[in-house]
Amino acid sequence: MTVHELSRGDARRLAVRAQLLDAHRPSGMFDVVRRLTLLQNDPTSAVVPSADLVLWSRLGSSYSPAHLRDALDEQTLLELHGLIRPPEDLALYRAEMAEWPGRPPLRDWQEGLRDWVDANRGCRLDILARLRADGPLPARELPDTCVVPWRSSGWTNDRNVRKMIDFLVQRGEVAAAGRRGADRLWDLAERVYPDEVVPYEEALRIRDERRLRALGIARPRAPESPGEPNDVRVAGEPAVVEGVKGQWRVDPELLDRAFTGRAALLSPLDRLVYDRRRMTELFEYDYQMEMYKPAAKRRWGYWALPILYGDRLVGKLDATADRRAGVFRVDAIHRDVPFTRAMTSAVRHEIEELADWLRLTLALPS
Repeated sequence: MTVHELSRGDARRLAVRAQLLDAHRPSGMFDVVRRLTLLQNDPTSAVVPSADLVLWSRLGSSYSPAHLRDALDEQTLLELHGLIRPPEDLALYRAEMAEWPGRPPLRDWQEGLRDWVDANRGCRLDILARLRADGPLPARELPDTCVVPWRSSGWTNDRNVRKMIDFLVQRGEVAAAGRRGADRLWDLAERVYPDEVVPYEEALRIRDERRLRALGIARPRAPESPGEPNDVRVAGEPAVVEGVKGQWRVDPELLDRAFTGRAALLSPLDRLVYDRRRMTELFEYDYQMEMYKPAAKRRWGYWALPILYGDRLVGKLDATADRRAGVFRVDAIHRDVPFTRAMTSAVRHEIEELADWLRLTLALPS
């Protein structure tokens, strides 16, 4: 098989096009989710929750967060492990759920999870019975009859129902079923997920292919990542990138297409930048999410938004949506490269569009 030889610019344009961030905007929310395969449902809303910002970055101001809330409530989109997916894709995860906590040989931590669920079999059955009778329900309305409490050094210590729900979701017995106000609702998975189950190995292959189509270019192997993997095994075709060591895989259908870029403001959890190693290798971009750092040690801001221009990541936007004051406050625009007049105008336009979409008055630094 031919090994595709790409420049860094080729690789970047492939990644930007695959993520629907070039000048050709997609037609609607469902098209975006199906192409990207997922939205990370992170609630941090220094500007707006990540899933909403990802959709706005692709669709522009025609997108409304109500569209996503309605889709989740109506289950035309489904949530699994904090990731929003098209409902038809859940068939690709059912076989893996049936083998929870994993295929042998199990690691010590997997055996520990299995043993905790087995020890609390009565609680598991009580939760399933309650949901069968009265679901969907929030976690606070589900019974805690665990005989062995969940022990952790973190916030989940003794949160038995919360952890049991996590494992029941992983086992494919319980599923997220929308929200009631601020409460996430849970129901029996059989009422939420499609009946189809794709065999395990075939499902992994299809997931790899869909992930590569969403990323454009990815490593065949990468370190383990919580949630969605960053690698694609043997999907696509082999490639090398000039100036970057190692092998890559590319989606050949996305190669050799004309590219027209644009400016975009990205969520820190956007898939274009989520794999920080890939981001550094292809975009030569320095970025860390600094929300957990003391304010005095932050370089770019609590929830700084990566700035895309064409096929380059060119800076960070330090901004906050102060809804109480009715202001979208821009504290700084950190420029990684000198901005041309065209770049300055395009980035300023995106900032103004974001403020208008948020229905907040724009306050720029003096």
